[in-house]
Amino acid sequence: MKILVVEDAAKTGAYLVQGLTEAGYVVDLANNGIDGLHQGLTEDYDLAILDVMLPGQDGWQILQAMRKAGKDIPVLFLTARDQVVDRVKGLELGADDYMVKPFAFSELLARVRTLLRRGAKSTNLEHLQAADLDLDLIRRRATRAGVRIDLTAKEFSLLELLLRRKGEILPRSLIASQVWDMNFDSDTNTLDVAVSRLRSKIDDGFEPKLIHTVRGMGYVLEVSE
Repeated sequence: MKILVVEDAAKTGAYLVQGLTEAGYVVDLANNGIDGLHQGLTEDYDLAILDVMLPGQDGWQILQAMRKAGKDIPVLFLTARDQVVDRVKGLELGADDYMVKPFAFSELLARVRTLLRRGAKSTNLEHLQAADLDLDLIRRRATRAGVRIDLTAKEFSLLELLLRRKGEILPRSLIASQVWDMNFDSDTNTLDVAVSRLRSKIDDGFEPKLIHTVRGMGYVLEVSE
């Protein structure tokens, strides 16, 4: 699942990105309101975490613009503004939760999971499936034919991307940007090694094979006829 964090404090932003990434999420960080608003309107996210006091556009304005544009993703305000009036304003504008800094990351993660669970239920996307492969997006678990498969955070994100776009050939550049948040470098084999390791976990010992290489184009997850 993909999360947008809009936070202008460098240390807090880096802390959130590291913690959420280690928890298995794909995270984009914007350090000002203008960039945050642009990303929120042009990219697809499962959750947004917004500060209130931001340069360019404040968190209230970002939320209002996203809701006006039909972006109905869960939004969590994470801010030092701890007055009741601020909490009420955030919720009335359409936020789903409100946390005050300083915060415990364990509590933040619990709230993130709760909001993602609500969002998944509203879109009927708690699980992604192909053949006998099941990916539980809430519990972050993968099983095939009922057998639990242990995945790293990156492997989970890679498999989630392939399942969300099942049957679609994904270029290596797209996978690199979505899973590793990096520009594609044709000289690195990081992506190919990761796909190979994921394929060994998902396909070895199981039929049908699901992850396929399309020479010169990329990778696809599909159930072959």
